[in-house]
Amino acid sequence: MVSAGDFTGLPGAVAVSHLSVYDWPAADGVCGGTPHMHLTCTEAYVVTGGRGAVQTLTTSGYEVTPLAPGTVAWFTPGTIHRLVNEDDLRITVLMQNSGLPEAGDAVLTLPPEYLTDPETYAAATAIPADVPEAEQERIARARRDLALEGYRALRDADGPEPLAAFHRAAAALVRPRLDEWRERWRRGADATAKATGDQLDRLERGDVSHLAAAVVRAEQPTAYGKFGMCGRLNVYKGMP
Repeated sequence: MVSAGDFTGLPGAVAVSHLSVYDWPAADGVCGGTPHMHLTCTEAYVVTGGRGAVQTLTTSGYEVTPLAPGTVAWFTPGTIHRLVNEDDLRITVLMQNSGLPEAGDAVLTLPPEYLTDPETYAAATAIPADVPEAEQERIARARRDLALEGYRALRDADGPEPLAAFHRAAAALVRPRLDEWRERWRRGADATAKATGDQLDRLERGDVSHLAAAVVRAEQPTAYGKFGMCGRLNVYKGMP
């Protein structure tokens, strides 16, 4: 049984990162990030500076949620989302299931021909770590623009089938990674939930021994300015 002292991640096995949303203008004149969807993770935004919005697309339709300092906005798996930067938008991002997003939980809204198999998708989305920063930026911007093509087609589609087809294609892309995802979930969110259950059982028995194992941890970001899907990221060890 995992105890509170055994798990080294953040409470509830969430991940945290600090995001400066891209200010790159797109073909529609809007500045911002790459539209994408998570398959198993709820994501939350805590807006810390600037101003903008998040455009979302679900089976319920298209919505725009304004973002300003103090706003907390979140959405569940299956929500296609595009961050819009209107004035130096900065966000602290909280992500469910720490470890899953960097393991491929996010699928960009590329046109259908790029979603046919994992190799084709990876060739269109990967940003090599061993190339100059200017080249990384060029690749990040190009994949953003490519994802916007698919996003606009989904947003403007007549009827539900194009969105349903994207859901099916995204699920097929990640299926080879599900065993890895399940293991990450088992070591993270599942383990922390079971640890809480164990602690409740102990307290009910009058056993307070787990309180003697209390620990304190702190970290600084391990990477600054990483090119993410929505902007430049400051990230922490083991987190996206």
